[in-house]
Amino acid sequence: MTRPADRLLMPKSRARAQSRQAVRSRAMPLAIPMRRVLAGALLGVGLLWAADALAESHEAIIQTHGVSTFGDLKYPADFPHFDYVNPNAPKGGEFSTWAFGTFDSLTPYILKGNAAAGATVFYDTLLSGNLEEPDAMYGLLAHTIEYPESREWVIFRMRPEARFRDGTPVTAHDVVFSYNILLEKGRPTFKTTFSDFQKVEALDDHTVRFDFKPDGALREVVMTAGGIPVLSKAYYESRDFAESSLEPPMGSGPYELASVDPGRSVSYKRRDDYWARDLPINIGHSNFDTIKYEYFADYTTAFEAFKAGAYLYREEFSSIVWGTGYDFPAIDAGHVIVETLPDGRPAGTQGFWFNLRRDKFSDPRVREAIGMAFNFEWSNESLFYNLYERTDSFWENSRTLQAEGMPSEAELALLEPLREFFPETVFTEPAFSPAASSAADLADRRQLRRASGLLEEAGWIVGEDGLRYKDGQKLTIEVLNDSPSFDRIINPYIENLKRLGIDATANRVDPAEAQEREKNFDYDIVTQRFSMGQTPGDELRQIFGSESADTPGSVNVAGLKNEGVDRLIRIIADAQSRKELDTAVKALDRVLRSMHIWVPQWYKGVHNIAYRDAFGRPYTDTPPPLSLGVESIWWWDEDKARALRAAGAL
Repeated sequence: MTRPADRLLMPKSRARAQSRQAVRSRAMPLAIPMRRVLAGALLGVGLLWAADALAESHEAIIQTHGVSTFGDLKYPADFPHFDYVNPNAPKGGEFSTWAFGTFDSLTPYILKGNAAAGATVFYDTLLSGNLEEPDAMYGLLAHTIEYPESREWVIFRMRPEARFRDGTPVTAHDVVFSYNILLEKGRPTFKTTFSDFQKVEALDDHTVRFDFKPDGALREVVMTAGGIPVLSKAYYESRDFAESSLEPPMGSGPYELASVDPGRSVSYKRRDDYWARDLPINIGHSNFDTIKYEYFADYTTAFEAFKAGAYLYREEFSSIVWGTGYDFPAIDAGHVIVETLPDGRPAGTQGFWFNLRRDKFSDPRVREAIGMAFNFEWSNESLFYNLYERTDSFWENSRTLQAEGMPSEAELALLEPLREFFPETVFTEPAFSPAASSAADLADRRQLRRASGLLEEAGWIVGEDGLRYKDGQKLTIEVLNDSPSFDRIINPYIENLKRLGIDATANRVDPAEAQEREKNFDYDIVTQRFSMGQTPGDELRQIFGSESADTPGSVNVAGLKNEGVDRLIRIIADAQSRKELDTAVKALDRVLRSMHIWVPQWYKGVHNIAYRDAFGRPYTDTPPPLSLGVESIWWWDEDKARALRAAGAL
């Protein structure tokens, strides 16, 4: 099985590439940038400032409707809609799916509380991404963007018609407020996200300027600024942003709260008065009148509820359920459709992550040995119906980003100056891949002997009681788990760890406790999955950067602190071409794999989905490369729904 929800990376990933759990995908029409040098008599405060900056720097000022990491945008400024949508998609009906665990808040950008699935749907951003291009954003609240080629600053010119849910205008002052309050009271990771920001100010009611540090990672700062969720300054004059709440927040997005049952379900309804519904970037999007998430504490219960019709759409992450469970009567009758669709993204970074903040994991030989005890081949055959492949790369299933074999000359040019920070194997051996174990025997003796040798080399010796000790301390490991259906995977792993003399336990806790413990790094080993972008950038600091390692709520699950890794991330963030980027990411992938900061699990390069046959969609077999767009570009088919009702299946 695969974990059903990725860790949230905010805010850039929110705006550029939506996860499977997002309520909508803000796919904005792409365009070829209209570039021109602003000179002469420029009108307005913002334009006058831009002219001054041009005079000082002698840089060309780019004025455009969108921004891309590399190269031109796909769509011209006057495009009518995205190619992958149905511009005539009907509005109406309900989309419902499931979410795992629990929630007690509708505030997704703070550390306190657990936010409901889809809670980012309340907010618009200055720019928004789309489902085709991994490294492009287009104007939403902003209609025009101006920035120099160096990207040391950017001016966003906002649409004066933009409105919050209460009818008040969305202004540049709200943008400034949003930046400041997120930095001051938002999740601590915003400090990392905004570390290259220098100043944000409103030039007038509808013009906002961001200044960035000249020596910062500037390639993507314009998009990071454009991805900030815009909050209402007036709304929070009488509320504490840092306190979690189930009160529907004041946003300018296409949905508002319909109903909430804390910990059980949350429902959003489409706003008929949404200010941006007729913008070309939104044509064919937000088609459902209602989007609902039903919460369940474990996967098995959630699946049984789906079979009973409690919700309408399910992406299946459990191999045993996919292999054995999809044979119920509603499928035979044609009321439930079961499909496998291609996934155009890197396969995801899923594994058992070590908490390197704990001394017992400080020796990479210990981590490698613990990894060798996980028999993927046995698990795949005995538990997964051979549905998966073994993950070895942090950019698995990406031909351009995944390290292969020995480092290339281009990779070595980046790695050699940082050699002191990395294991020697980075330079002397092919990119690390876990050795294959016997599928016929969980306790592969060859692998366990090698693992035992590594532990002894690291000083962990077997005592008279059969357990391993070093300096009088017993080697104990707790694997944190929040799902009963994951027990069948973890328990055999625990058996092998015990065979190595490790005092290993599997601790299953309820989802709320797991979320709190993960926020505070209170675990030895935990399973997590990240969706790695096709155009990685500065957001990698949140996952692997030293500055995020000890920040509560950080997604640096491993607690990795390595100066060489930090420098490679900066090289990635500063890459000026796709070729440079690909080389730097391969180098980072090679380094991370050599450090054994995780035990890689498994992947599949497809979406396994099932749904009541009440939907329409704008594609048949090949979805947009970055997402299925289920909540966003699918629609309710009333004729199909009527047939299901007549059959008593809806």
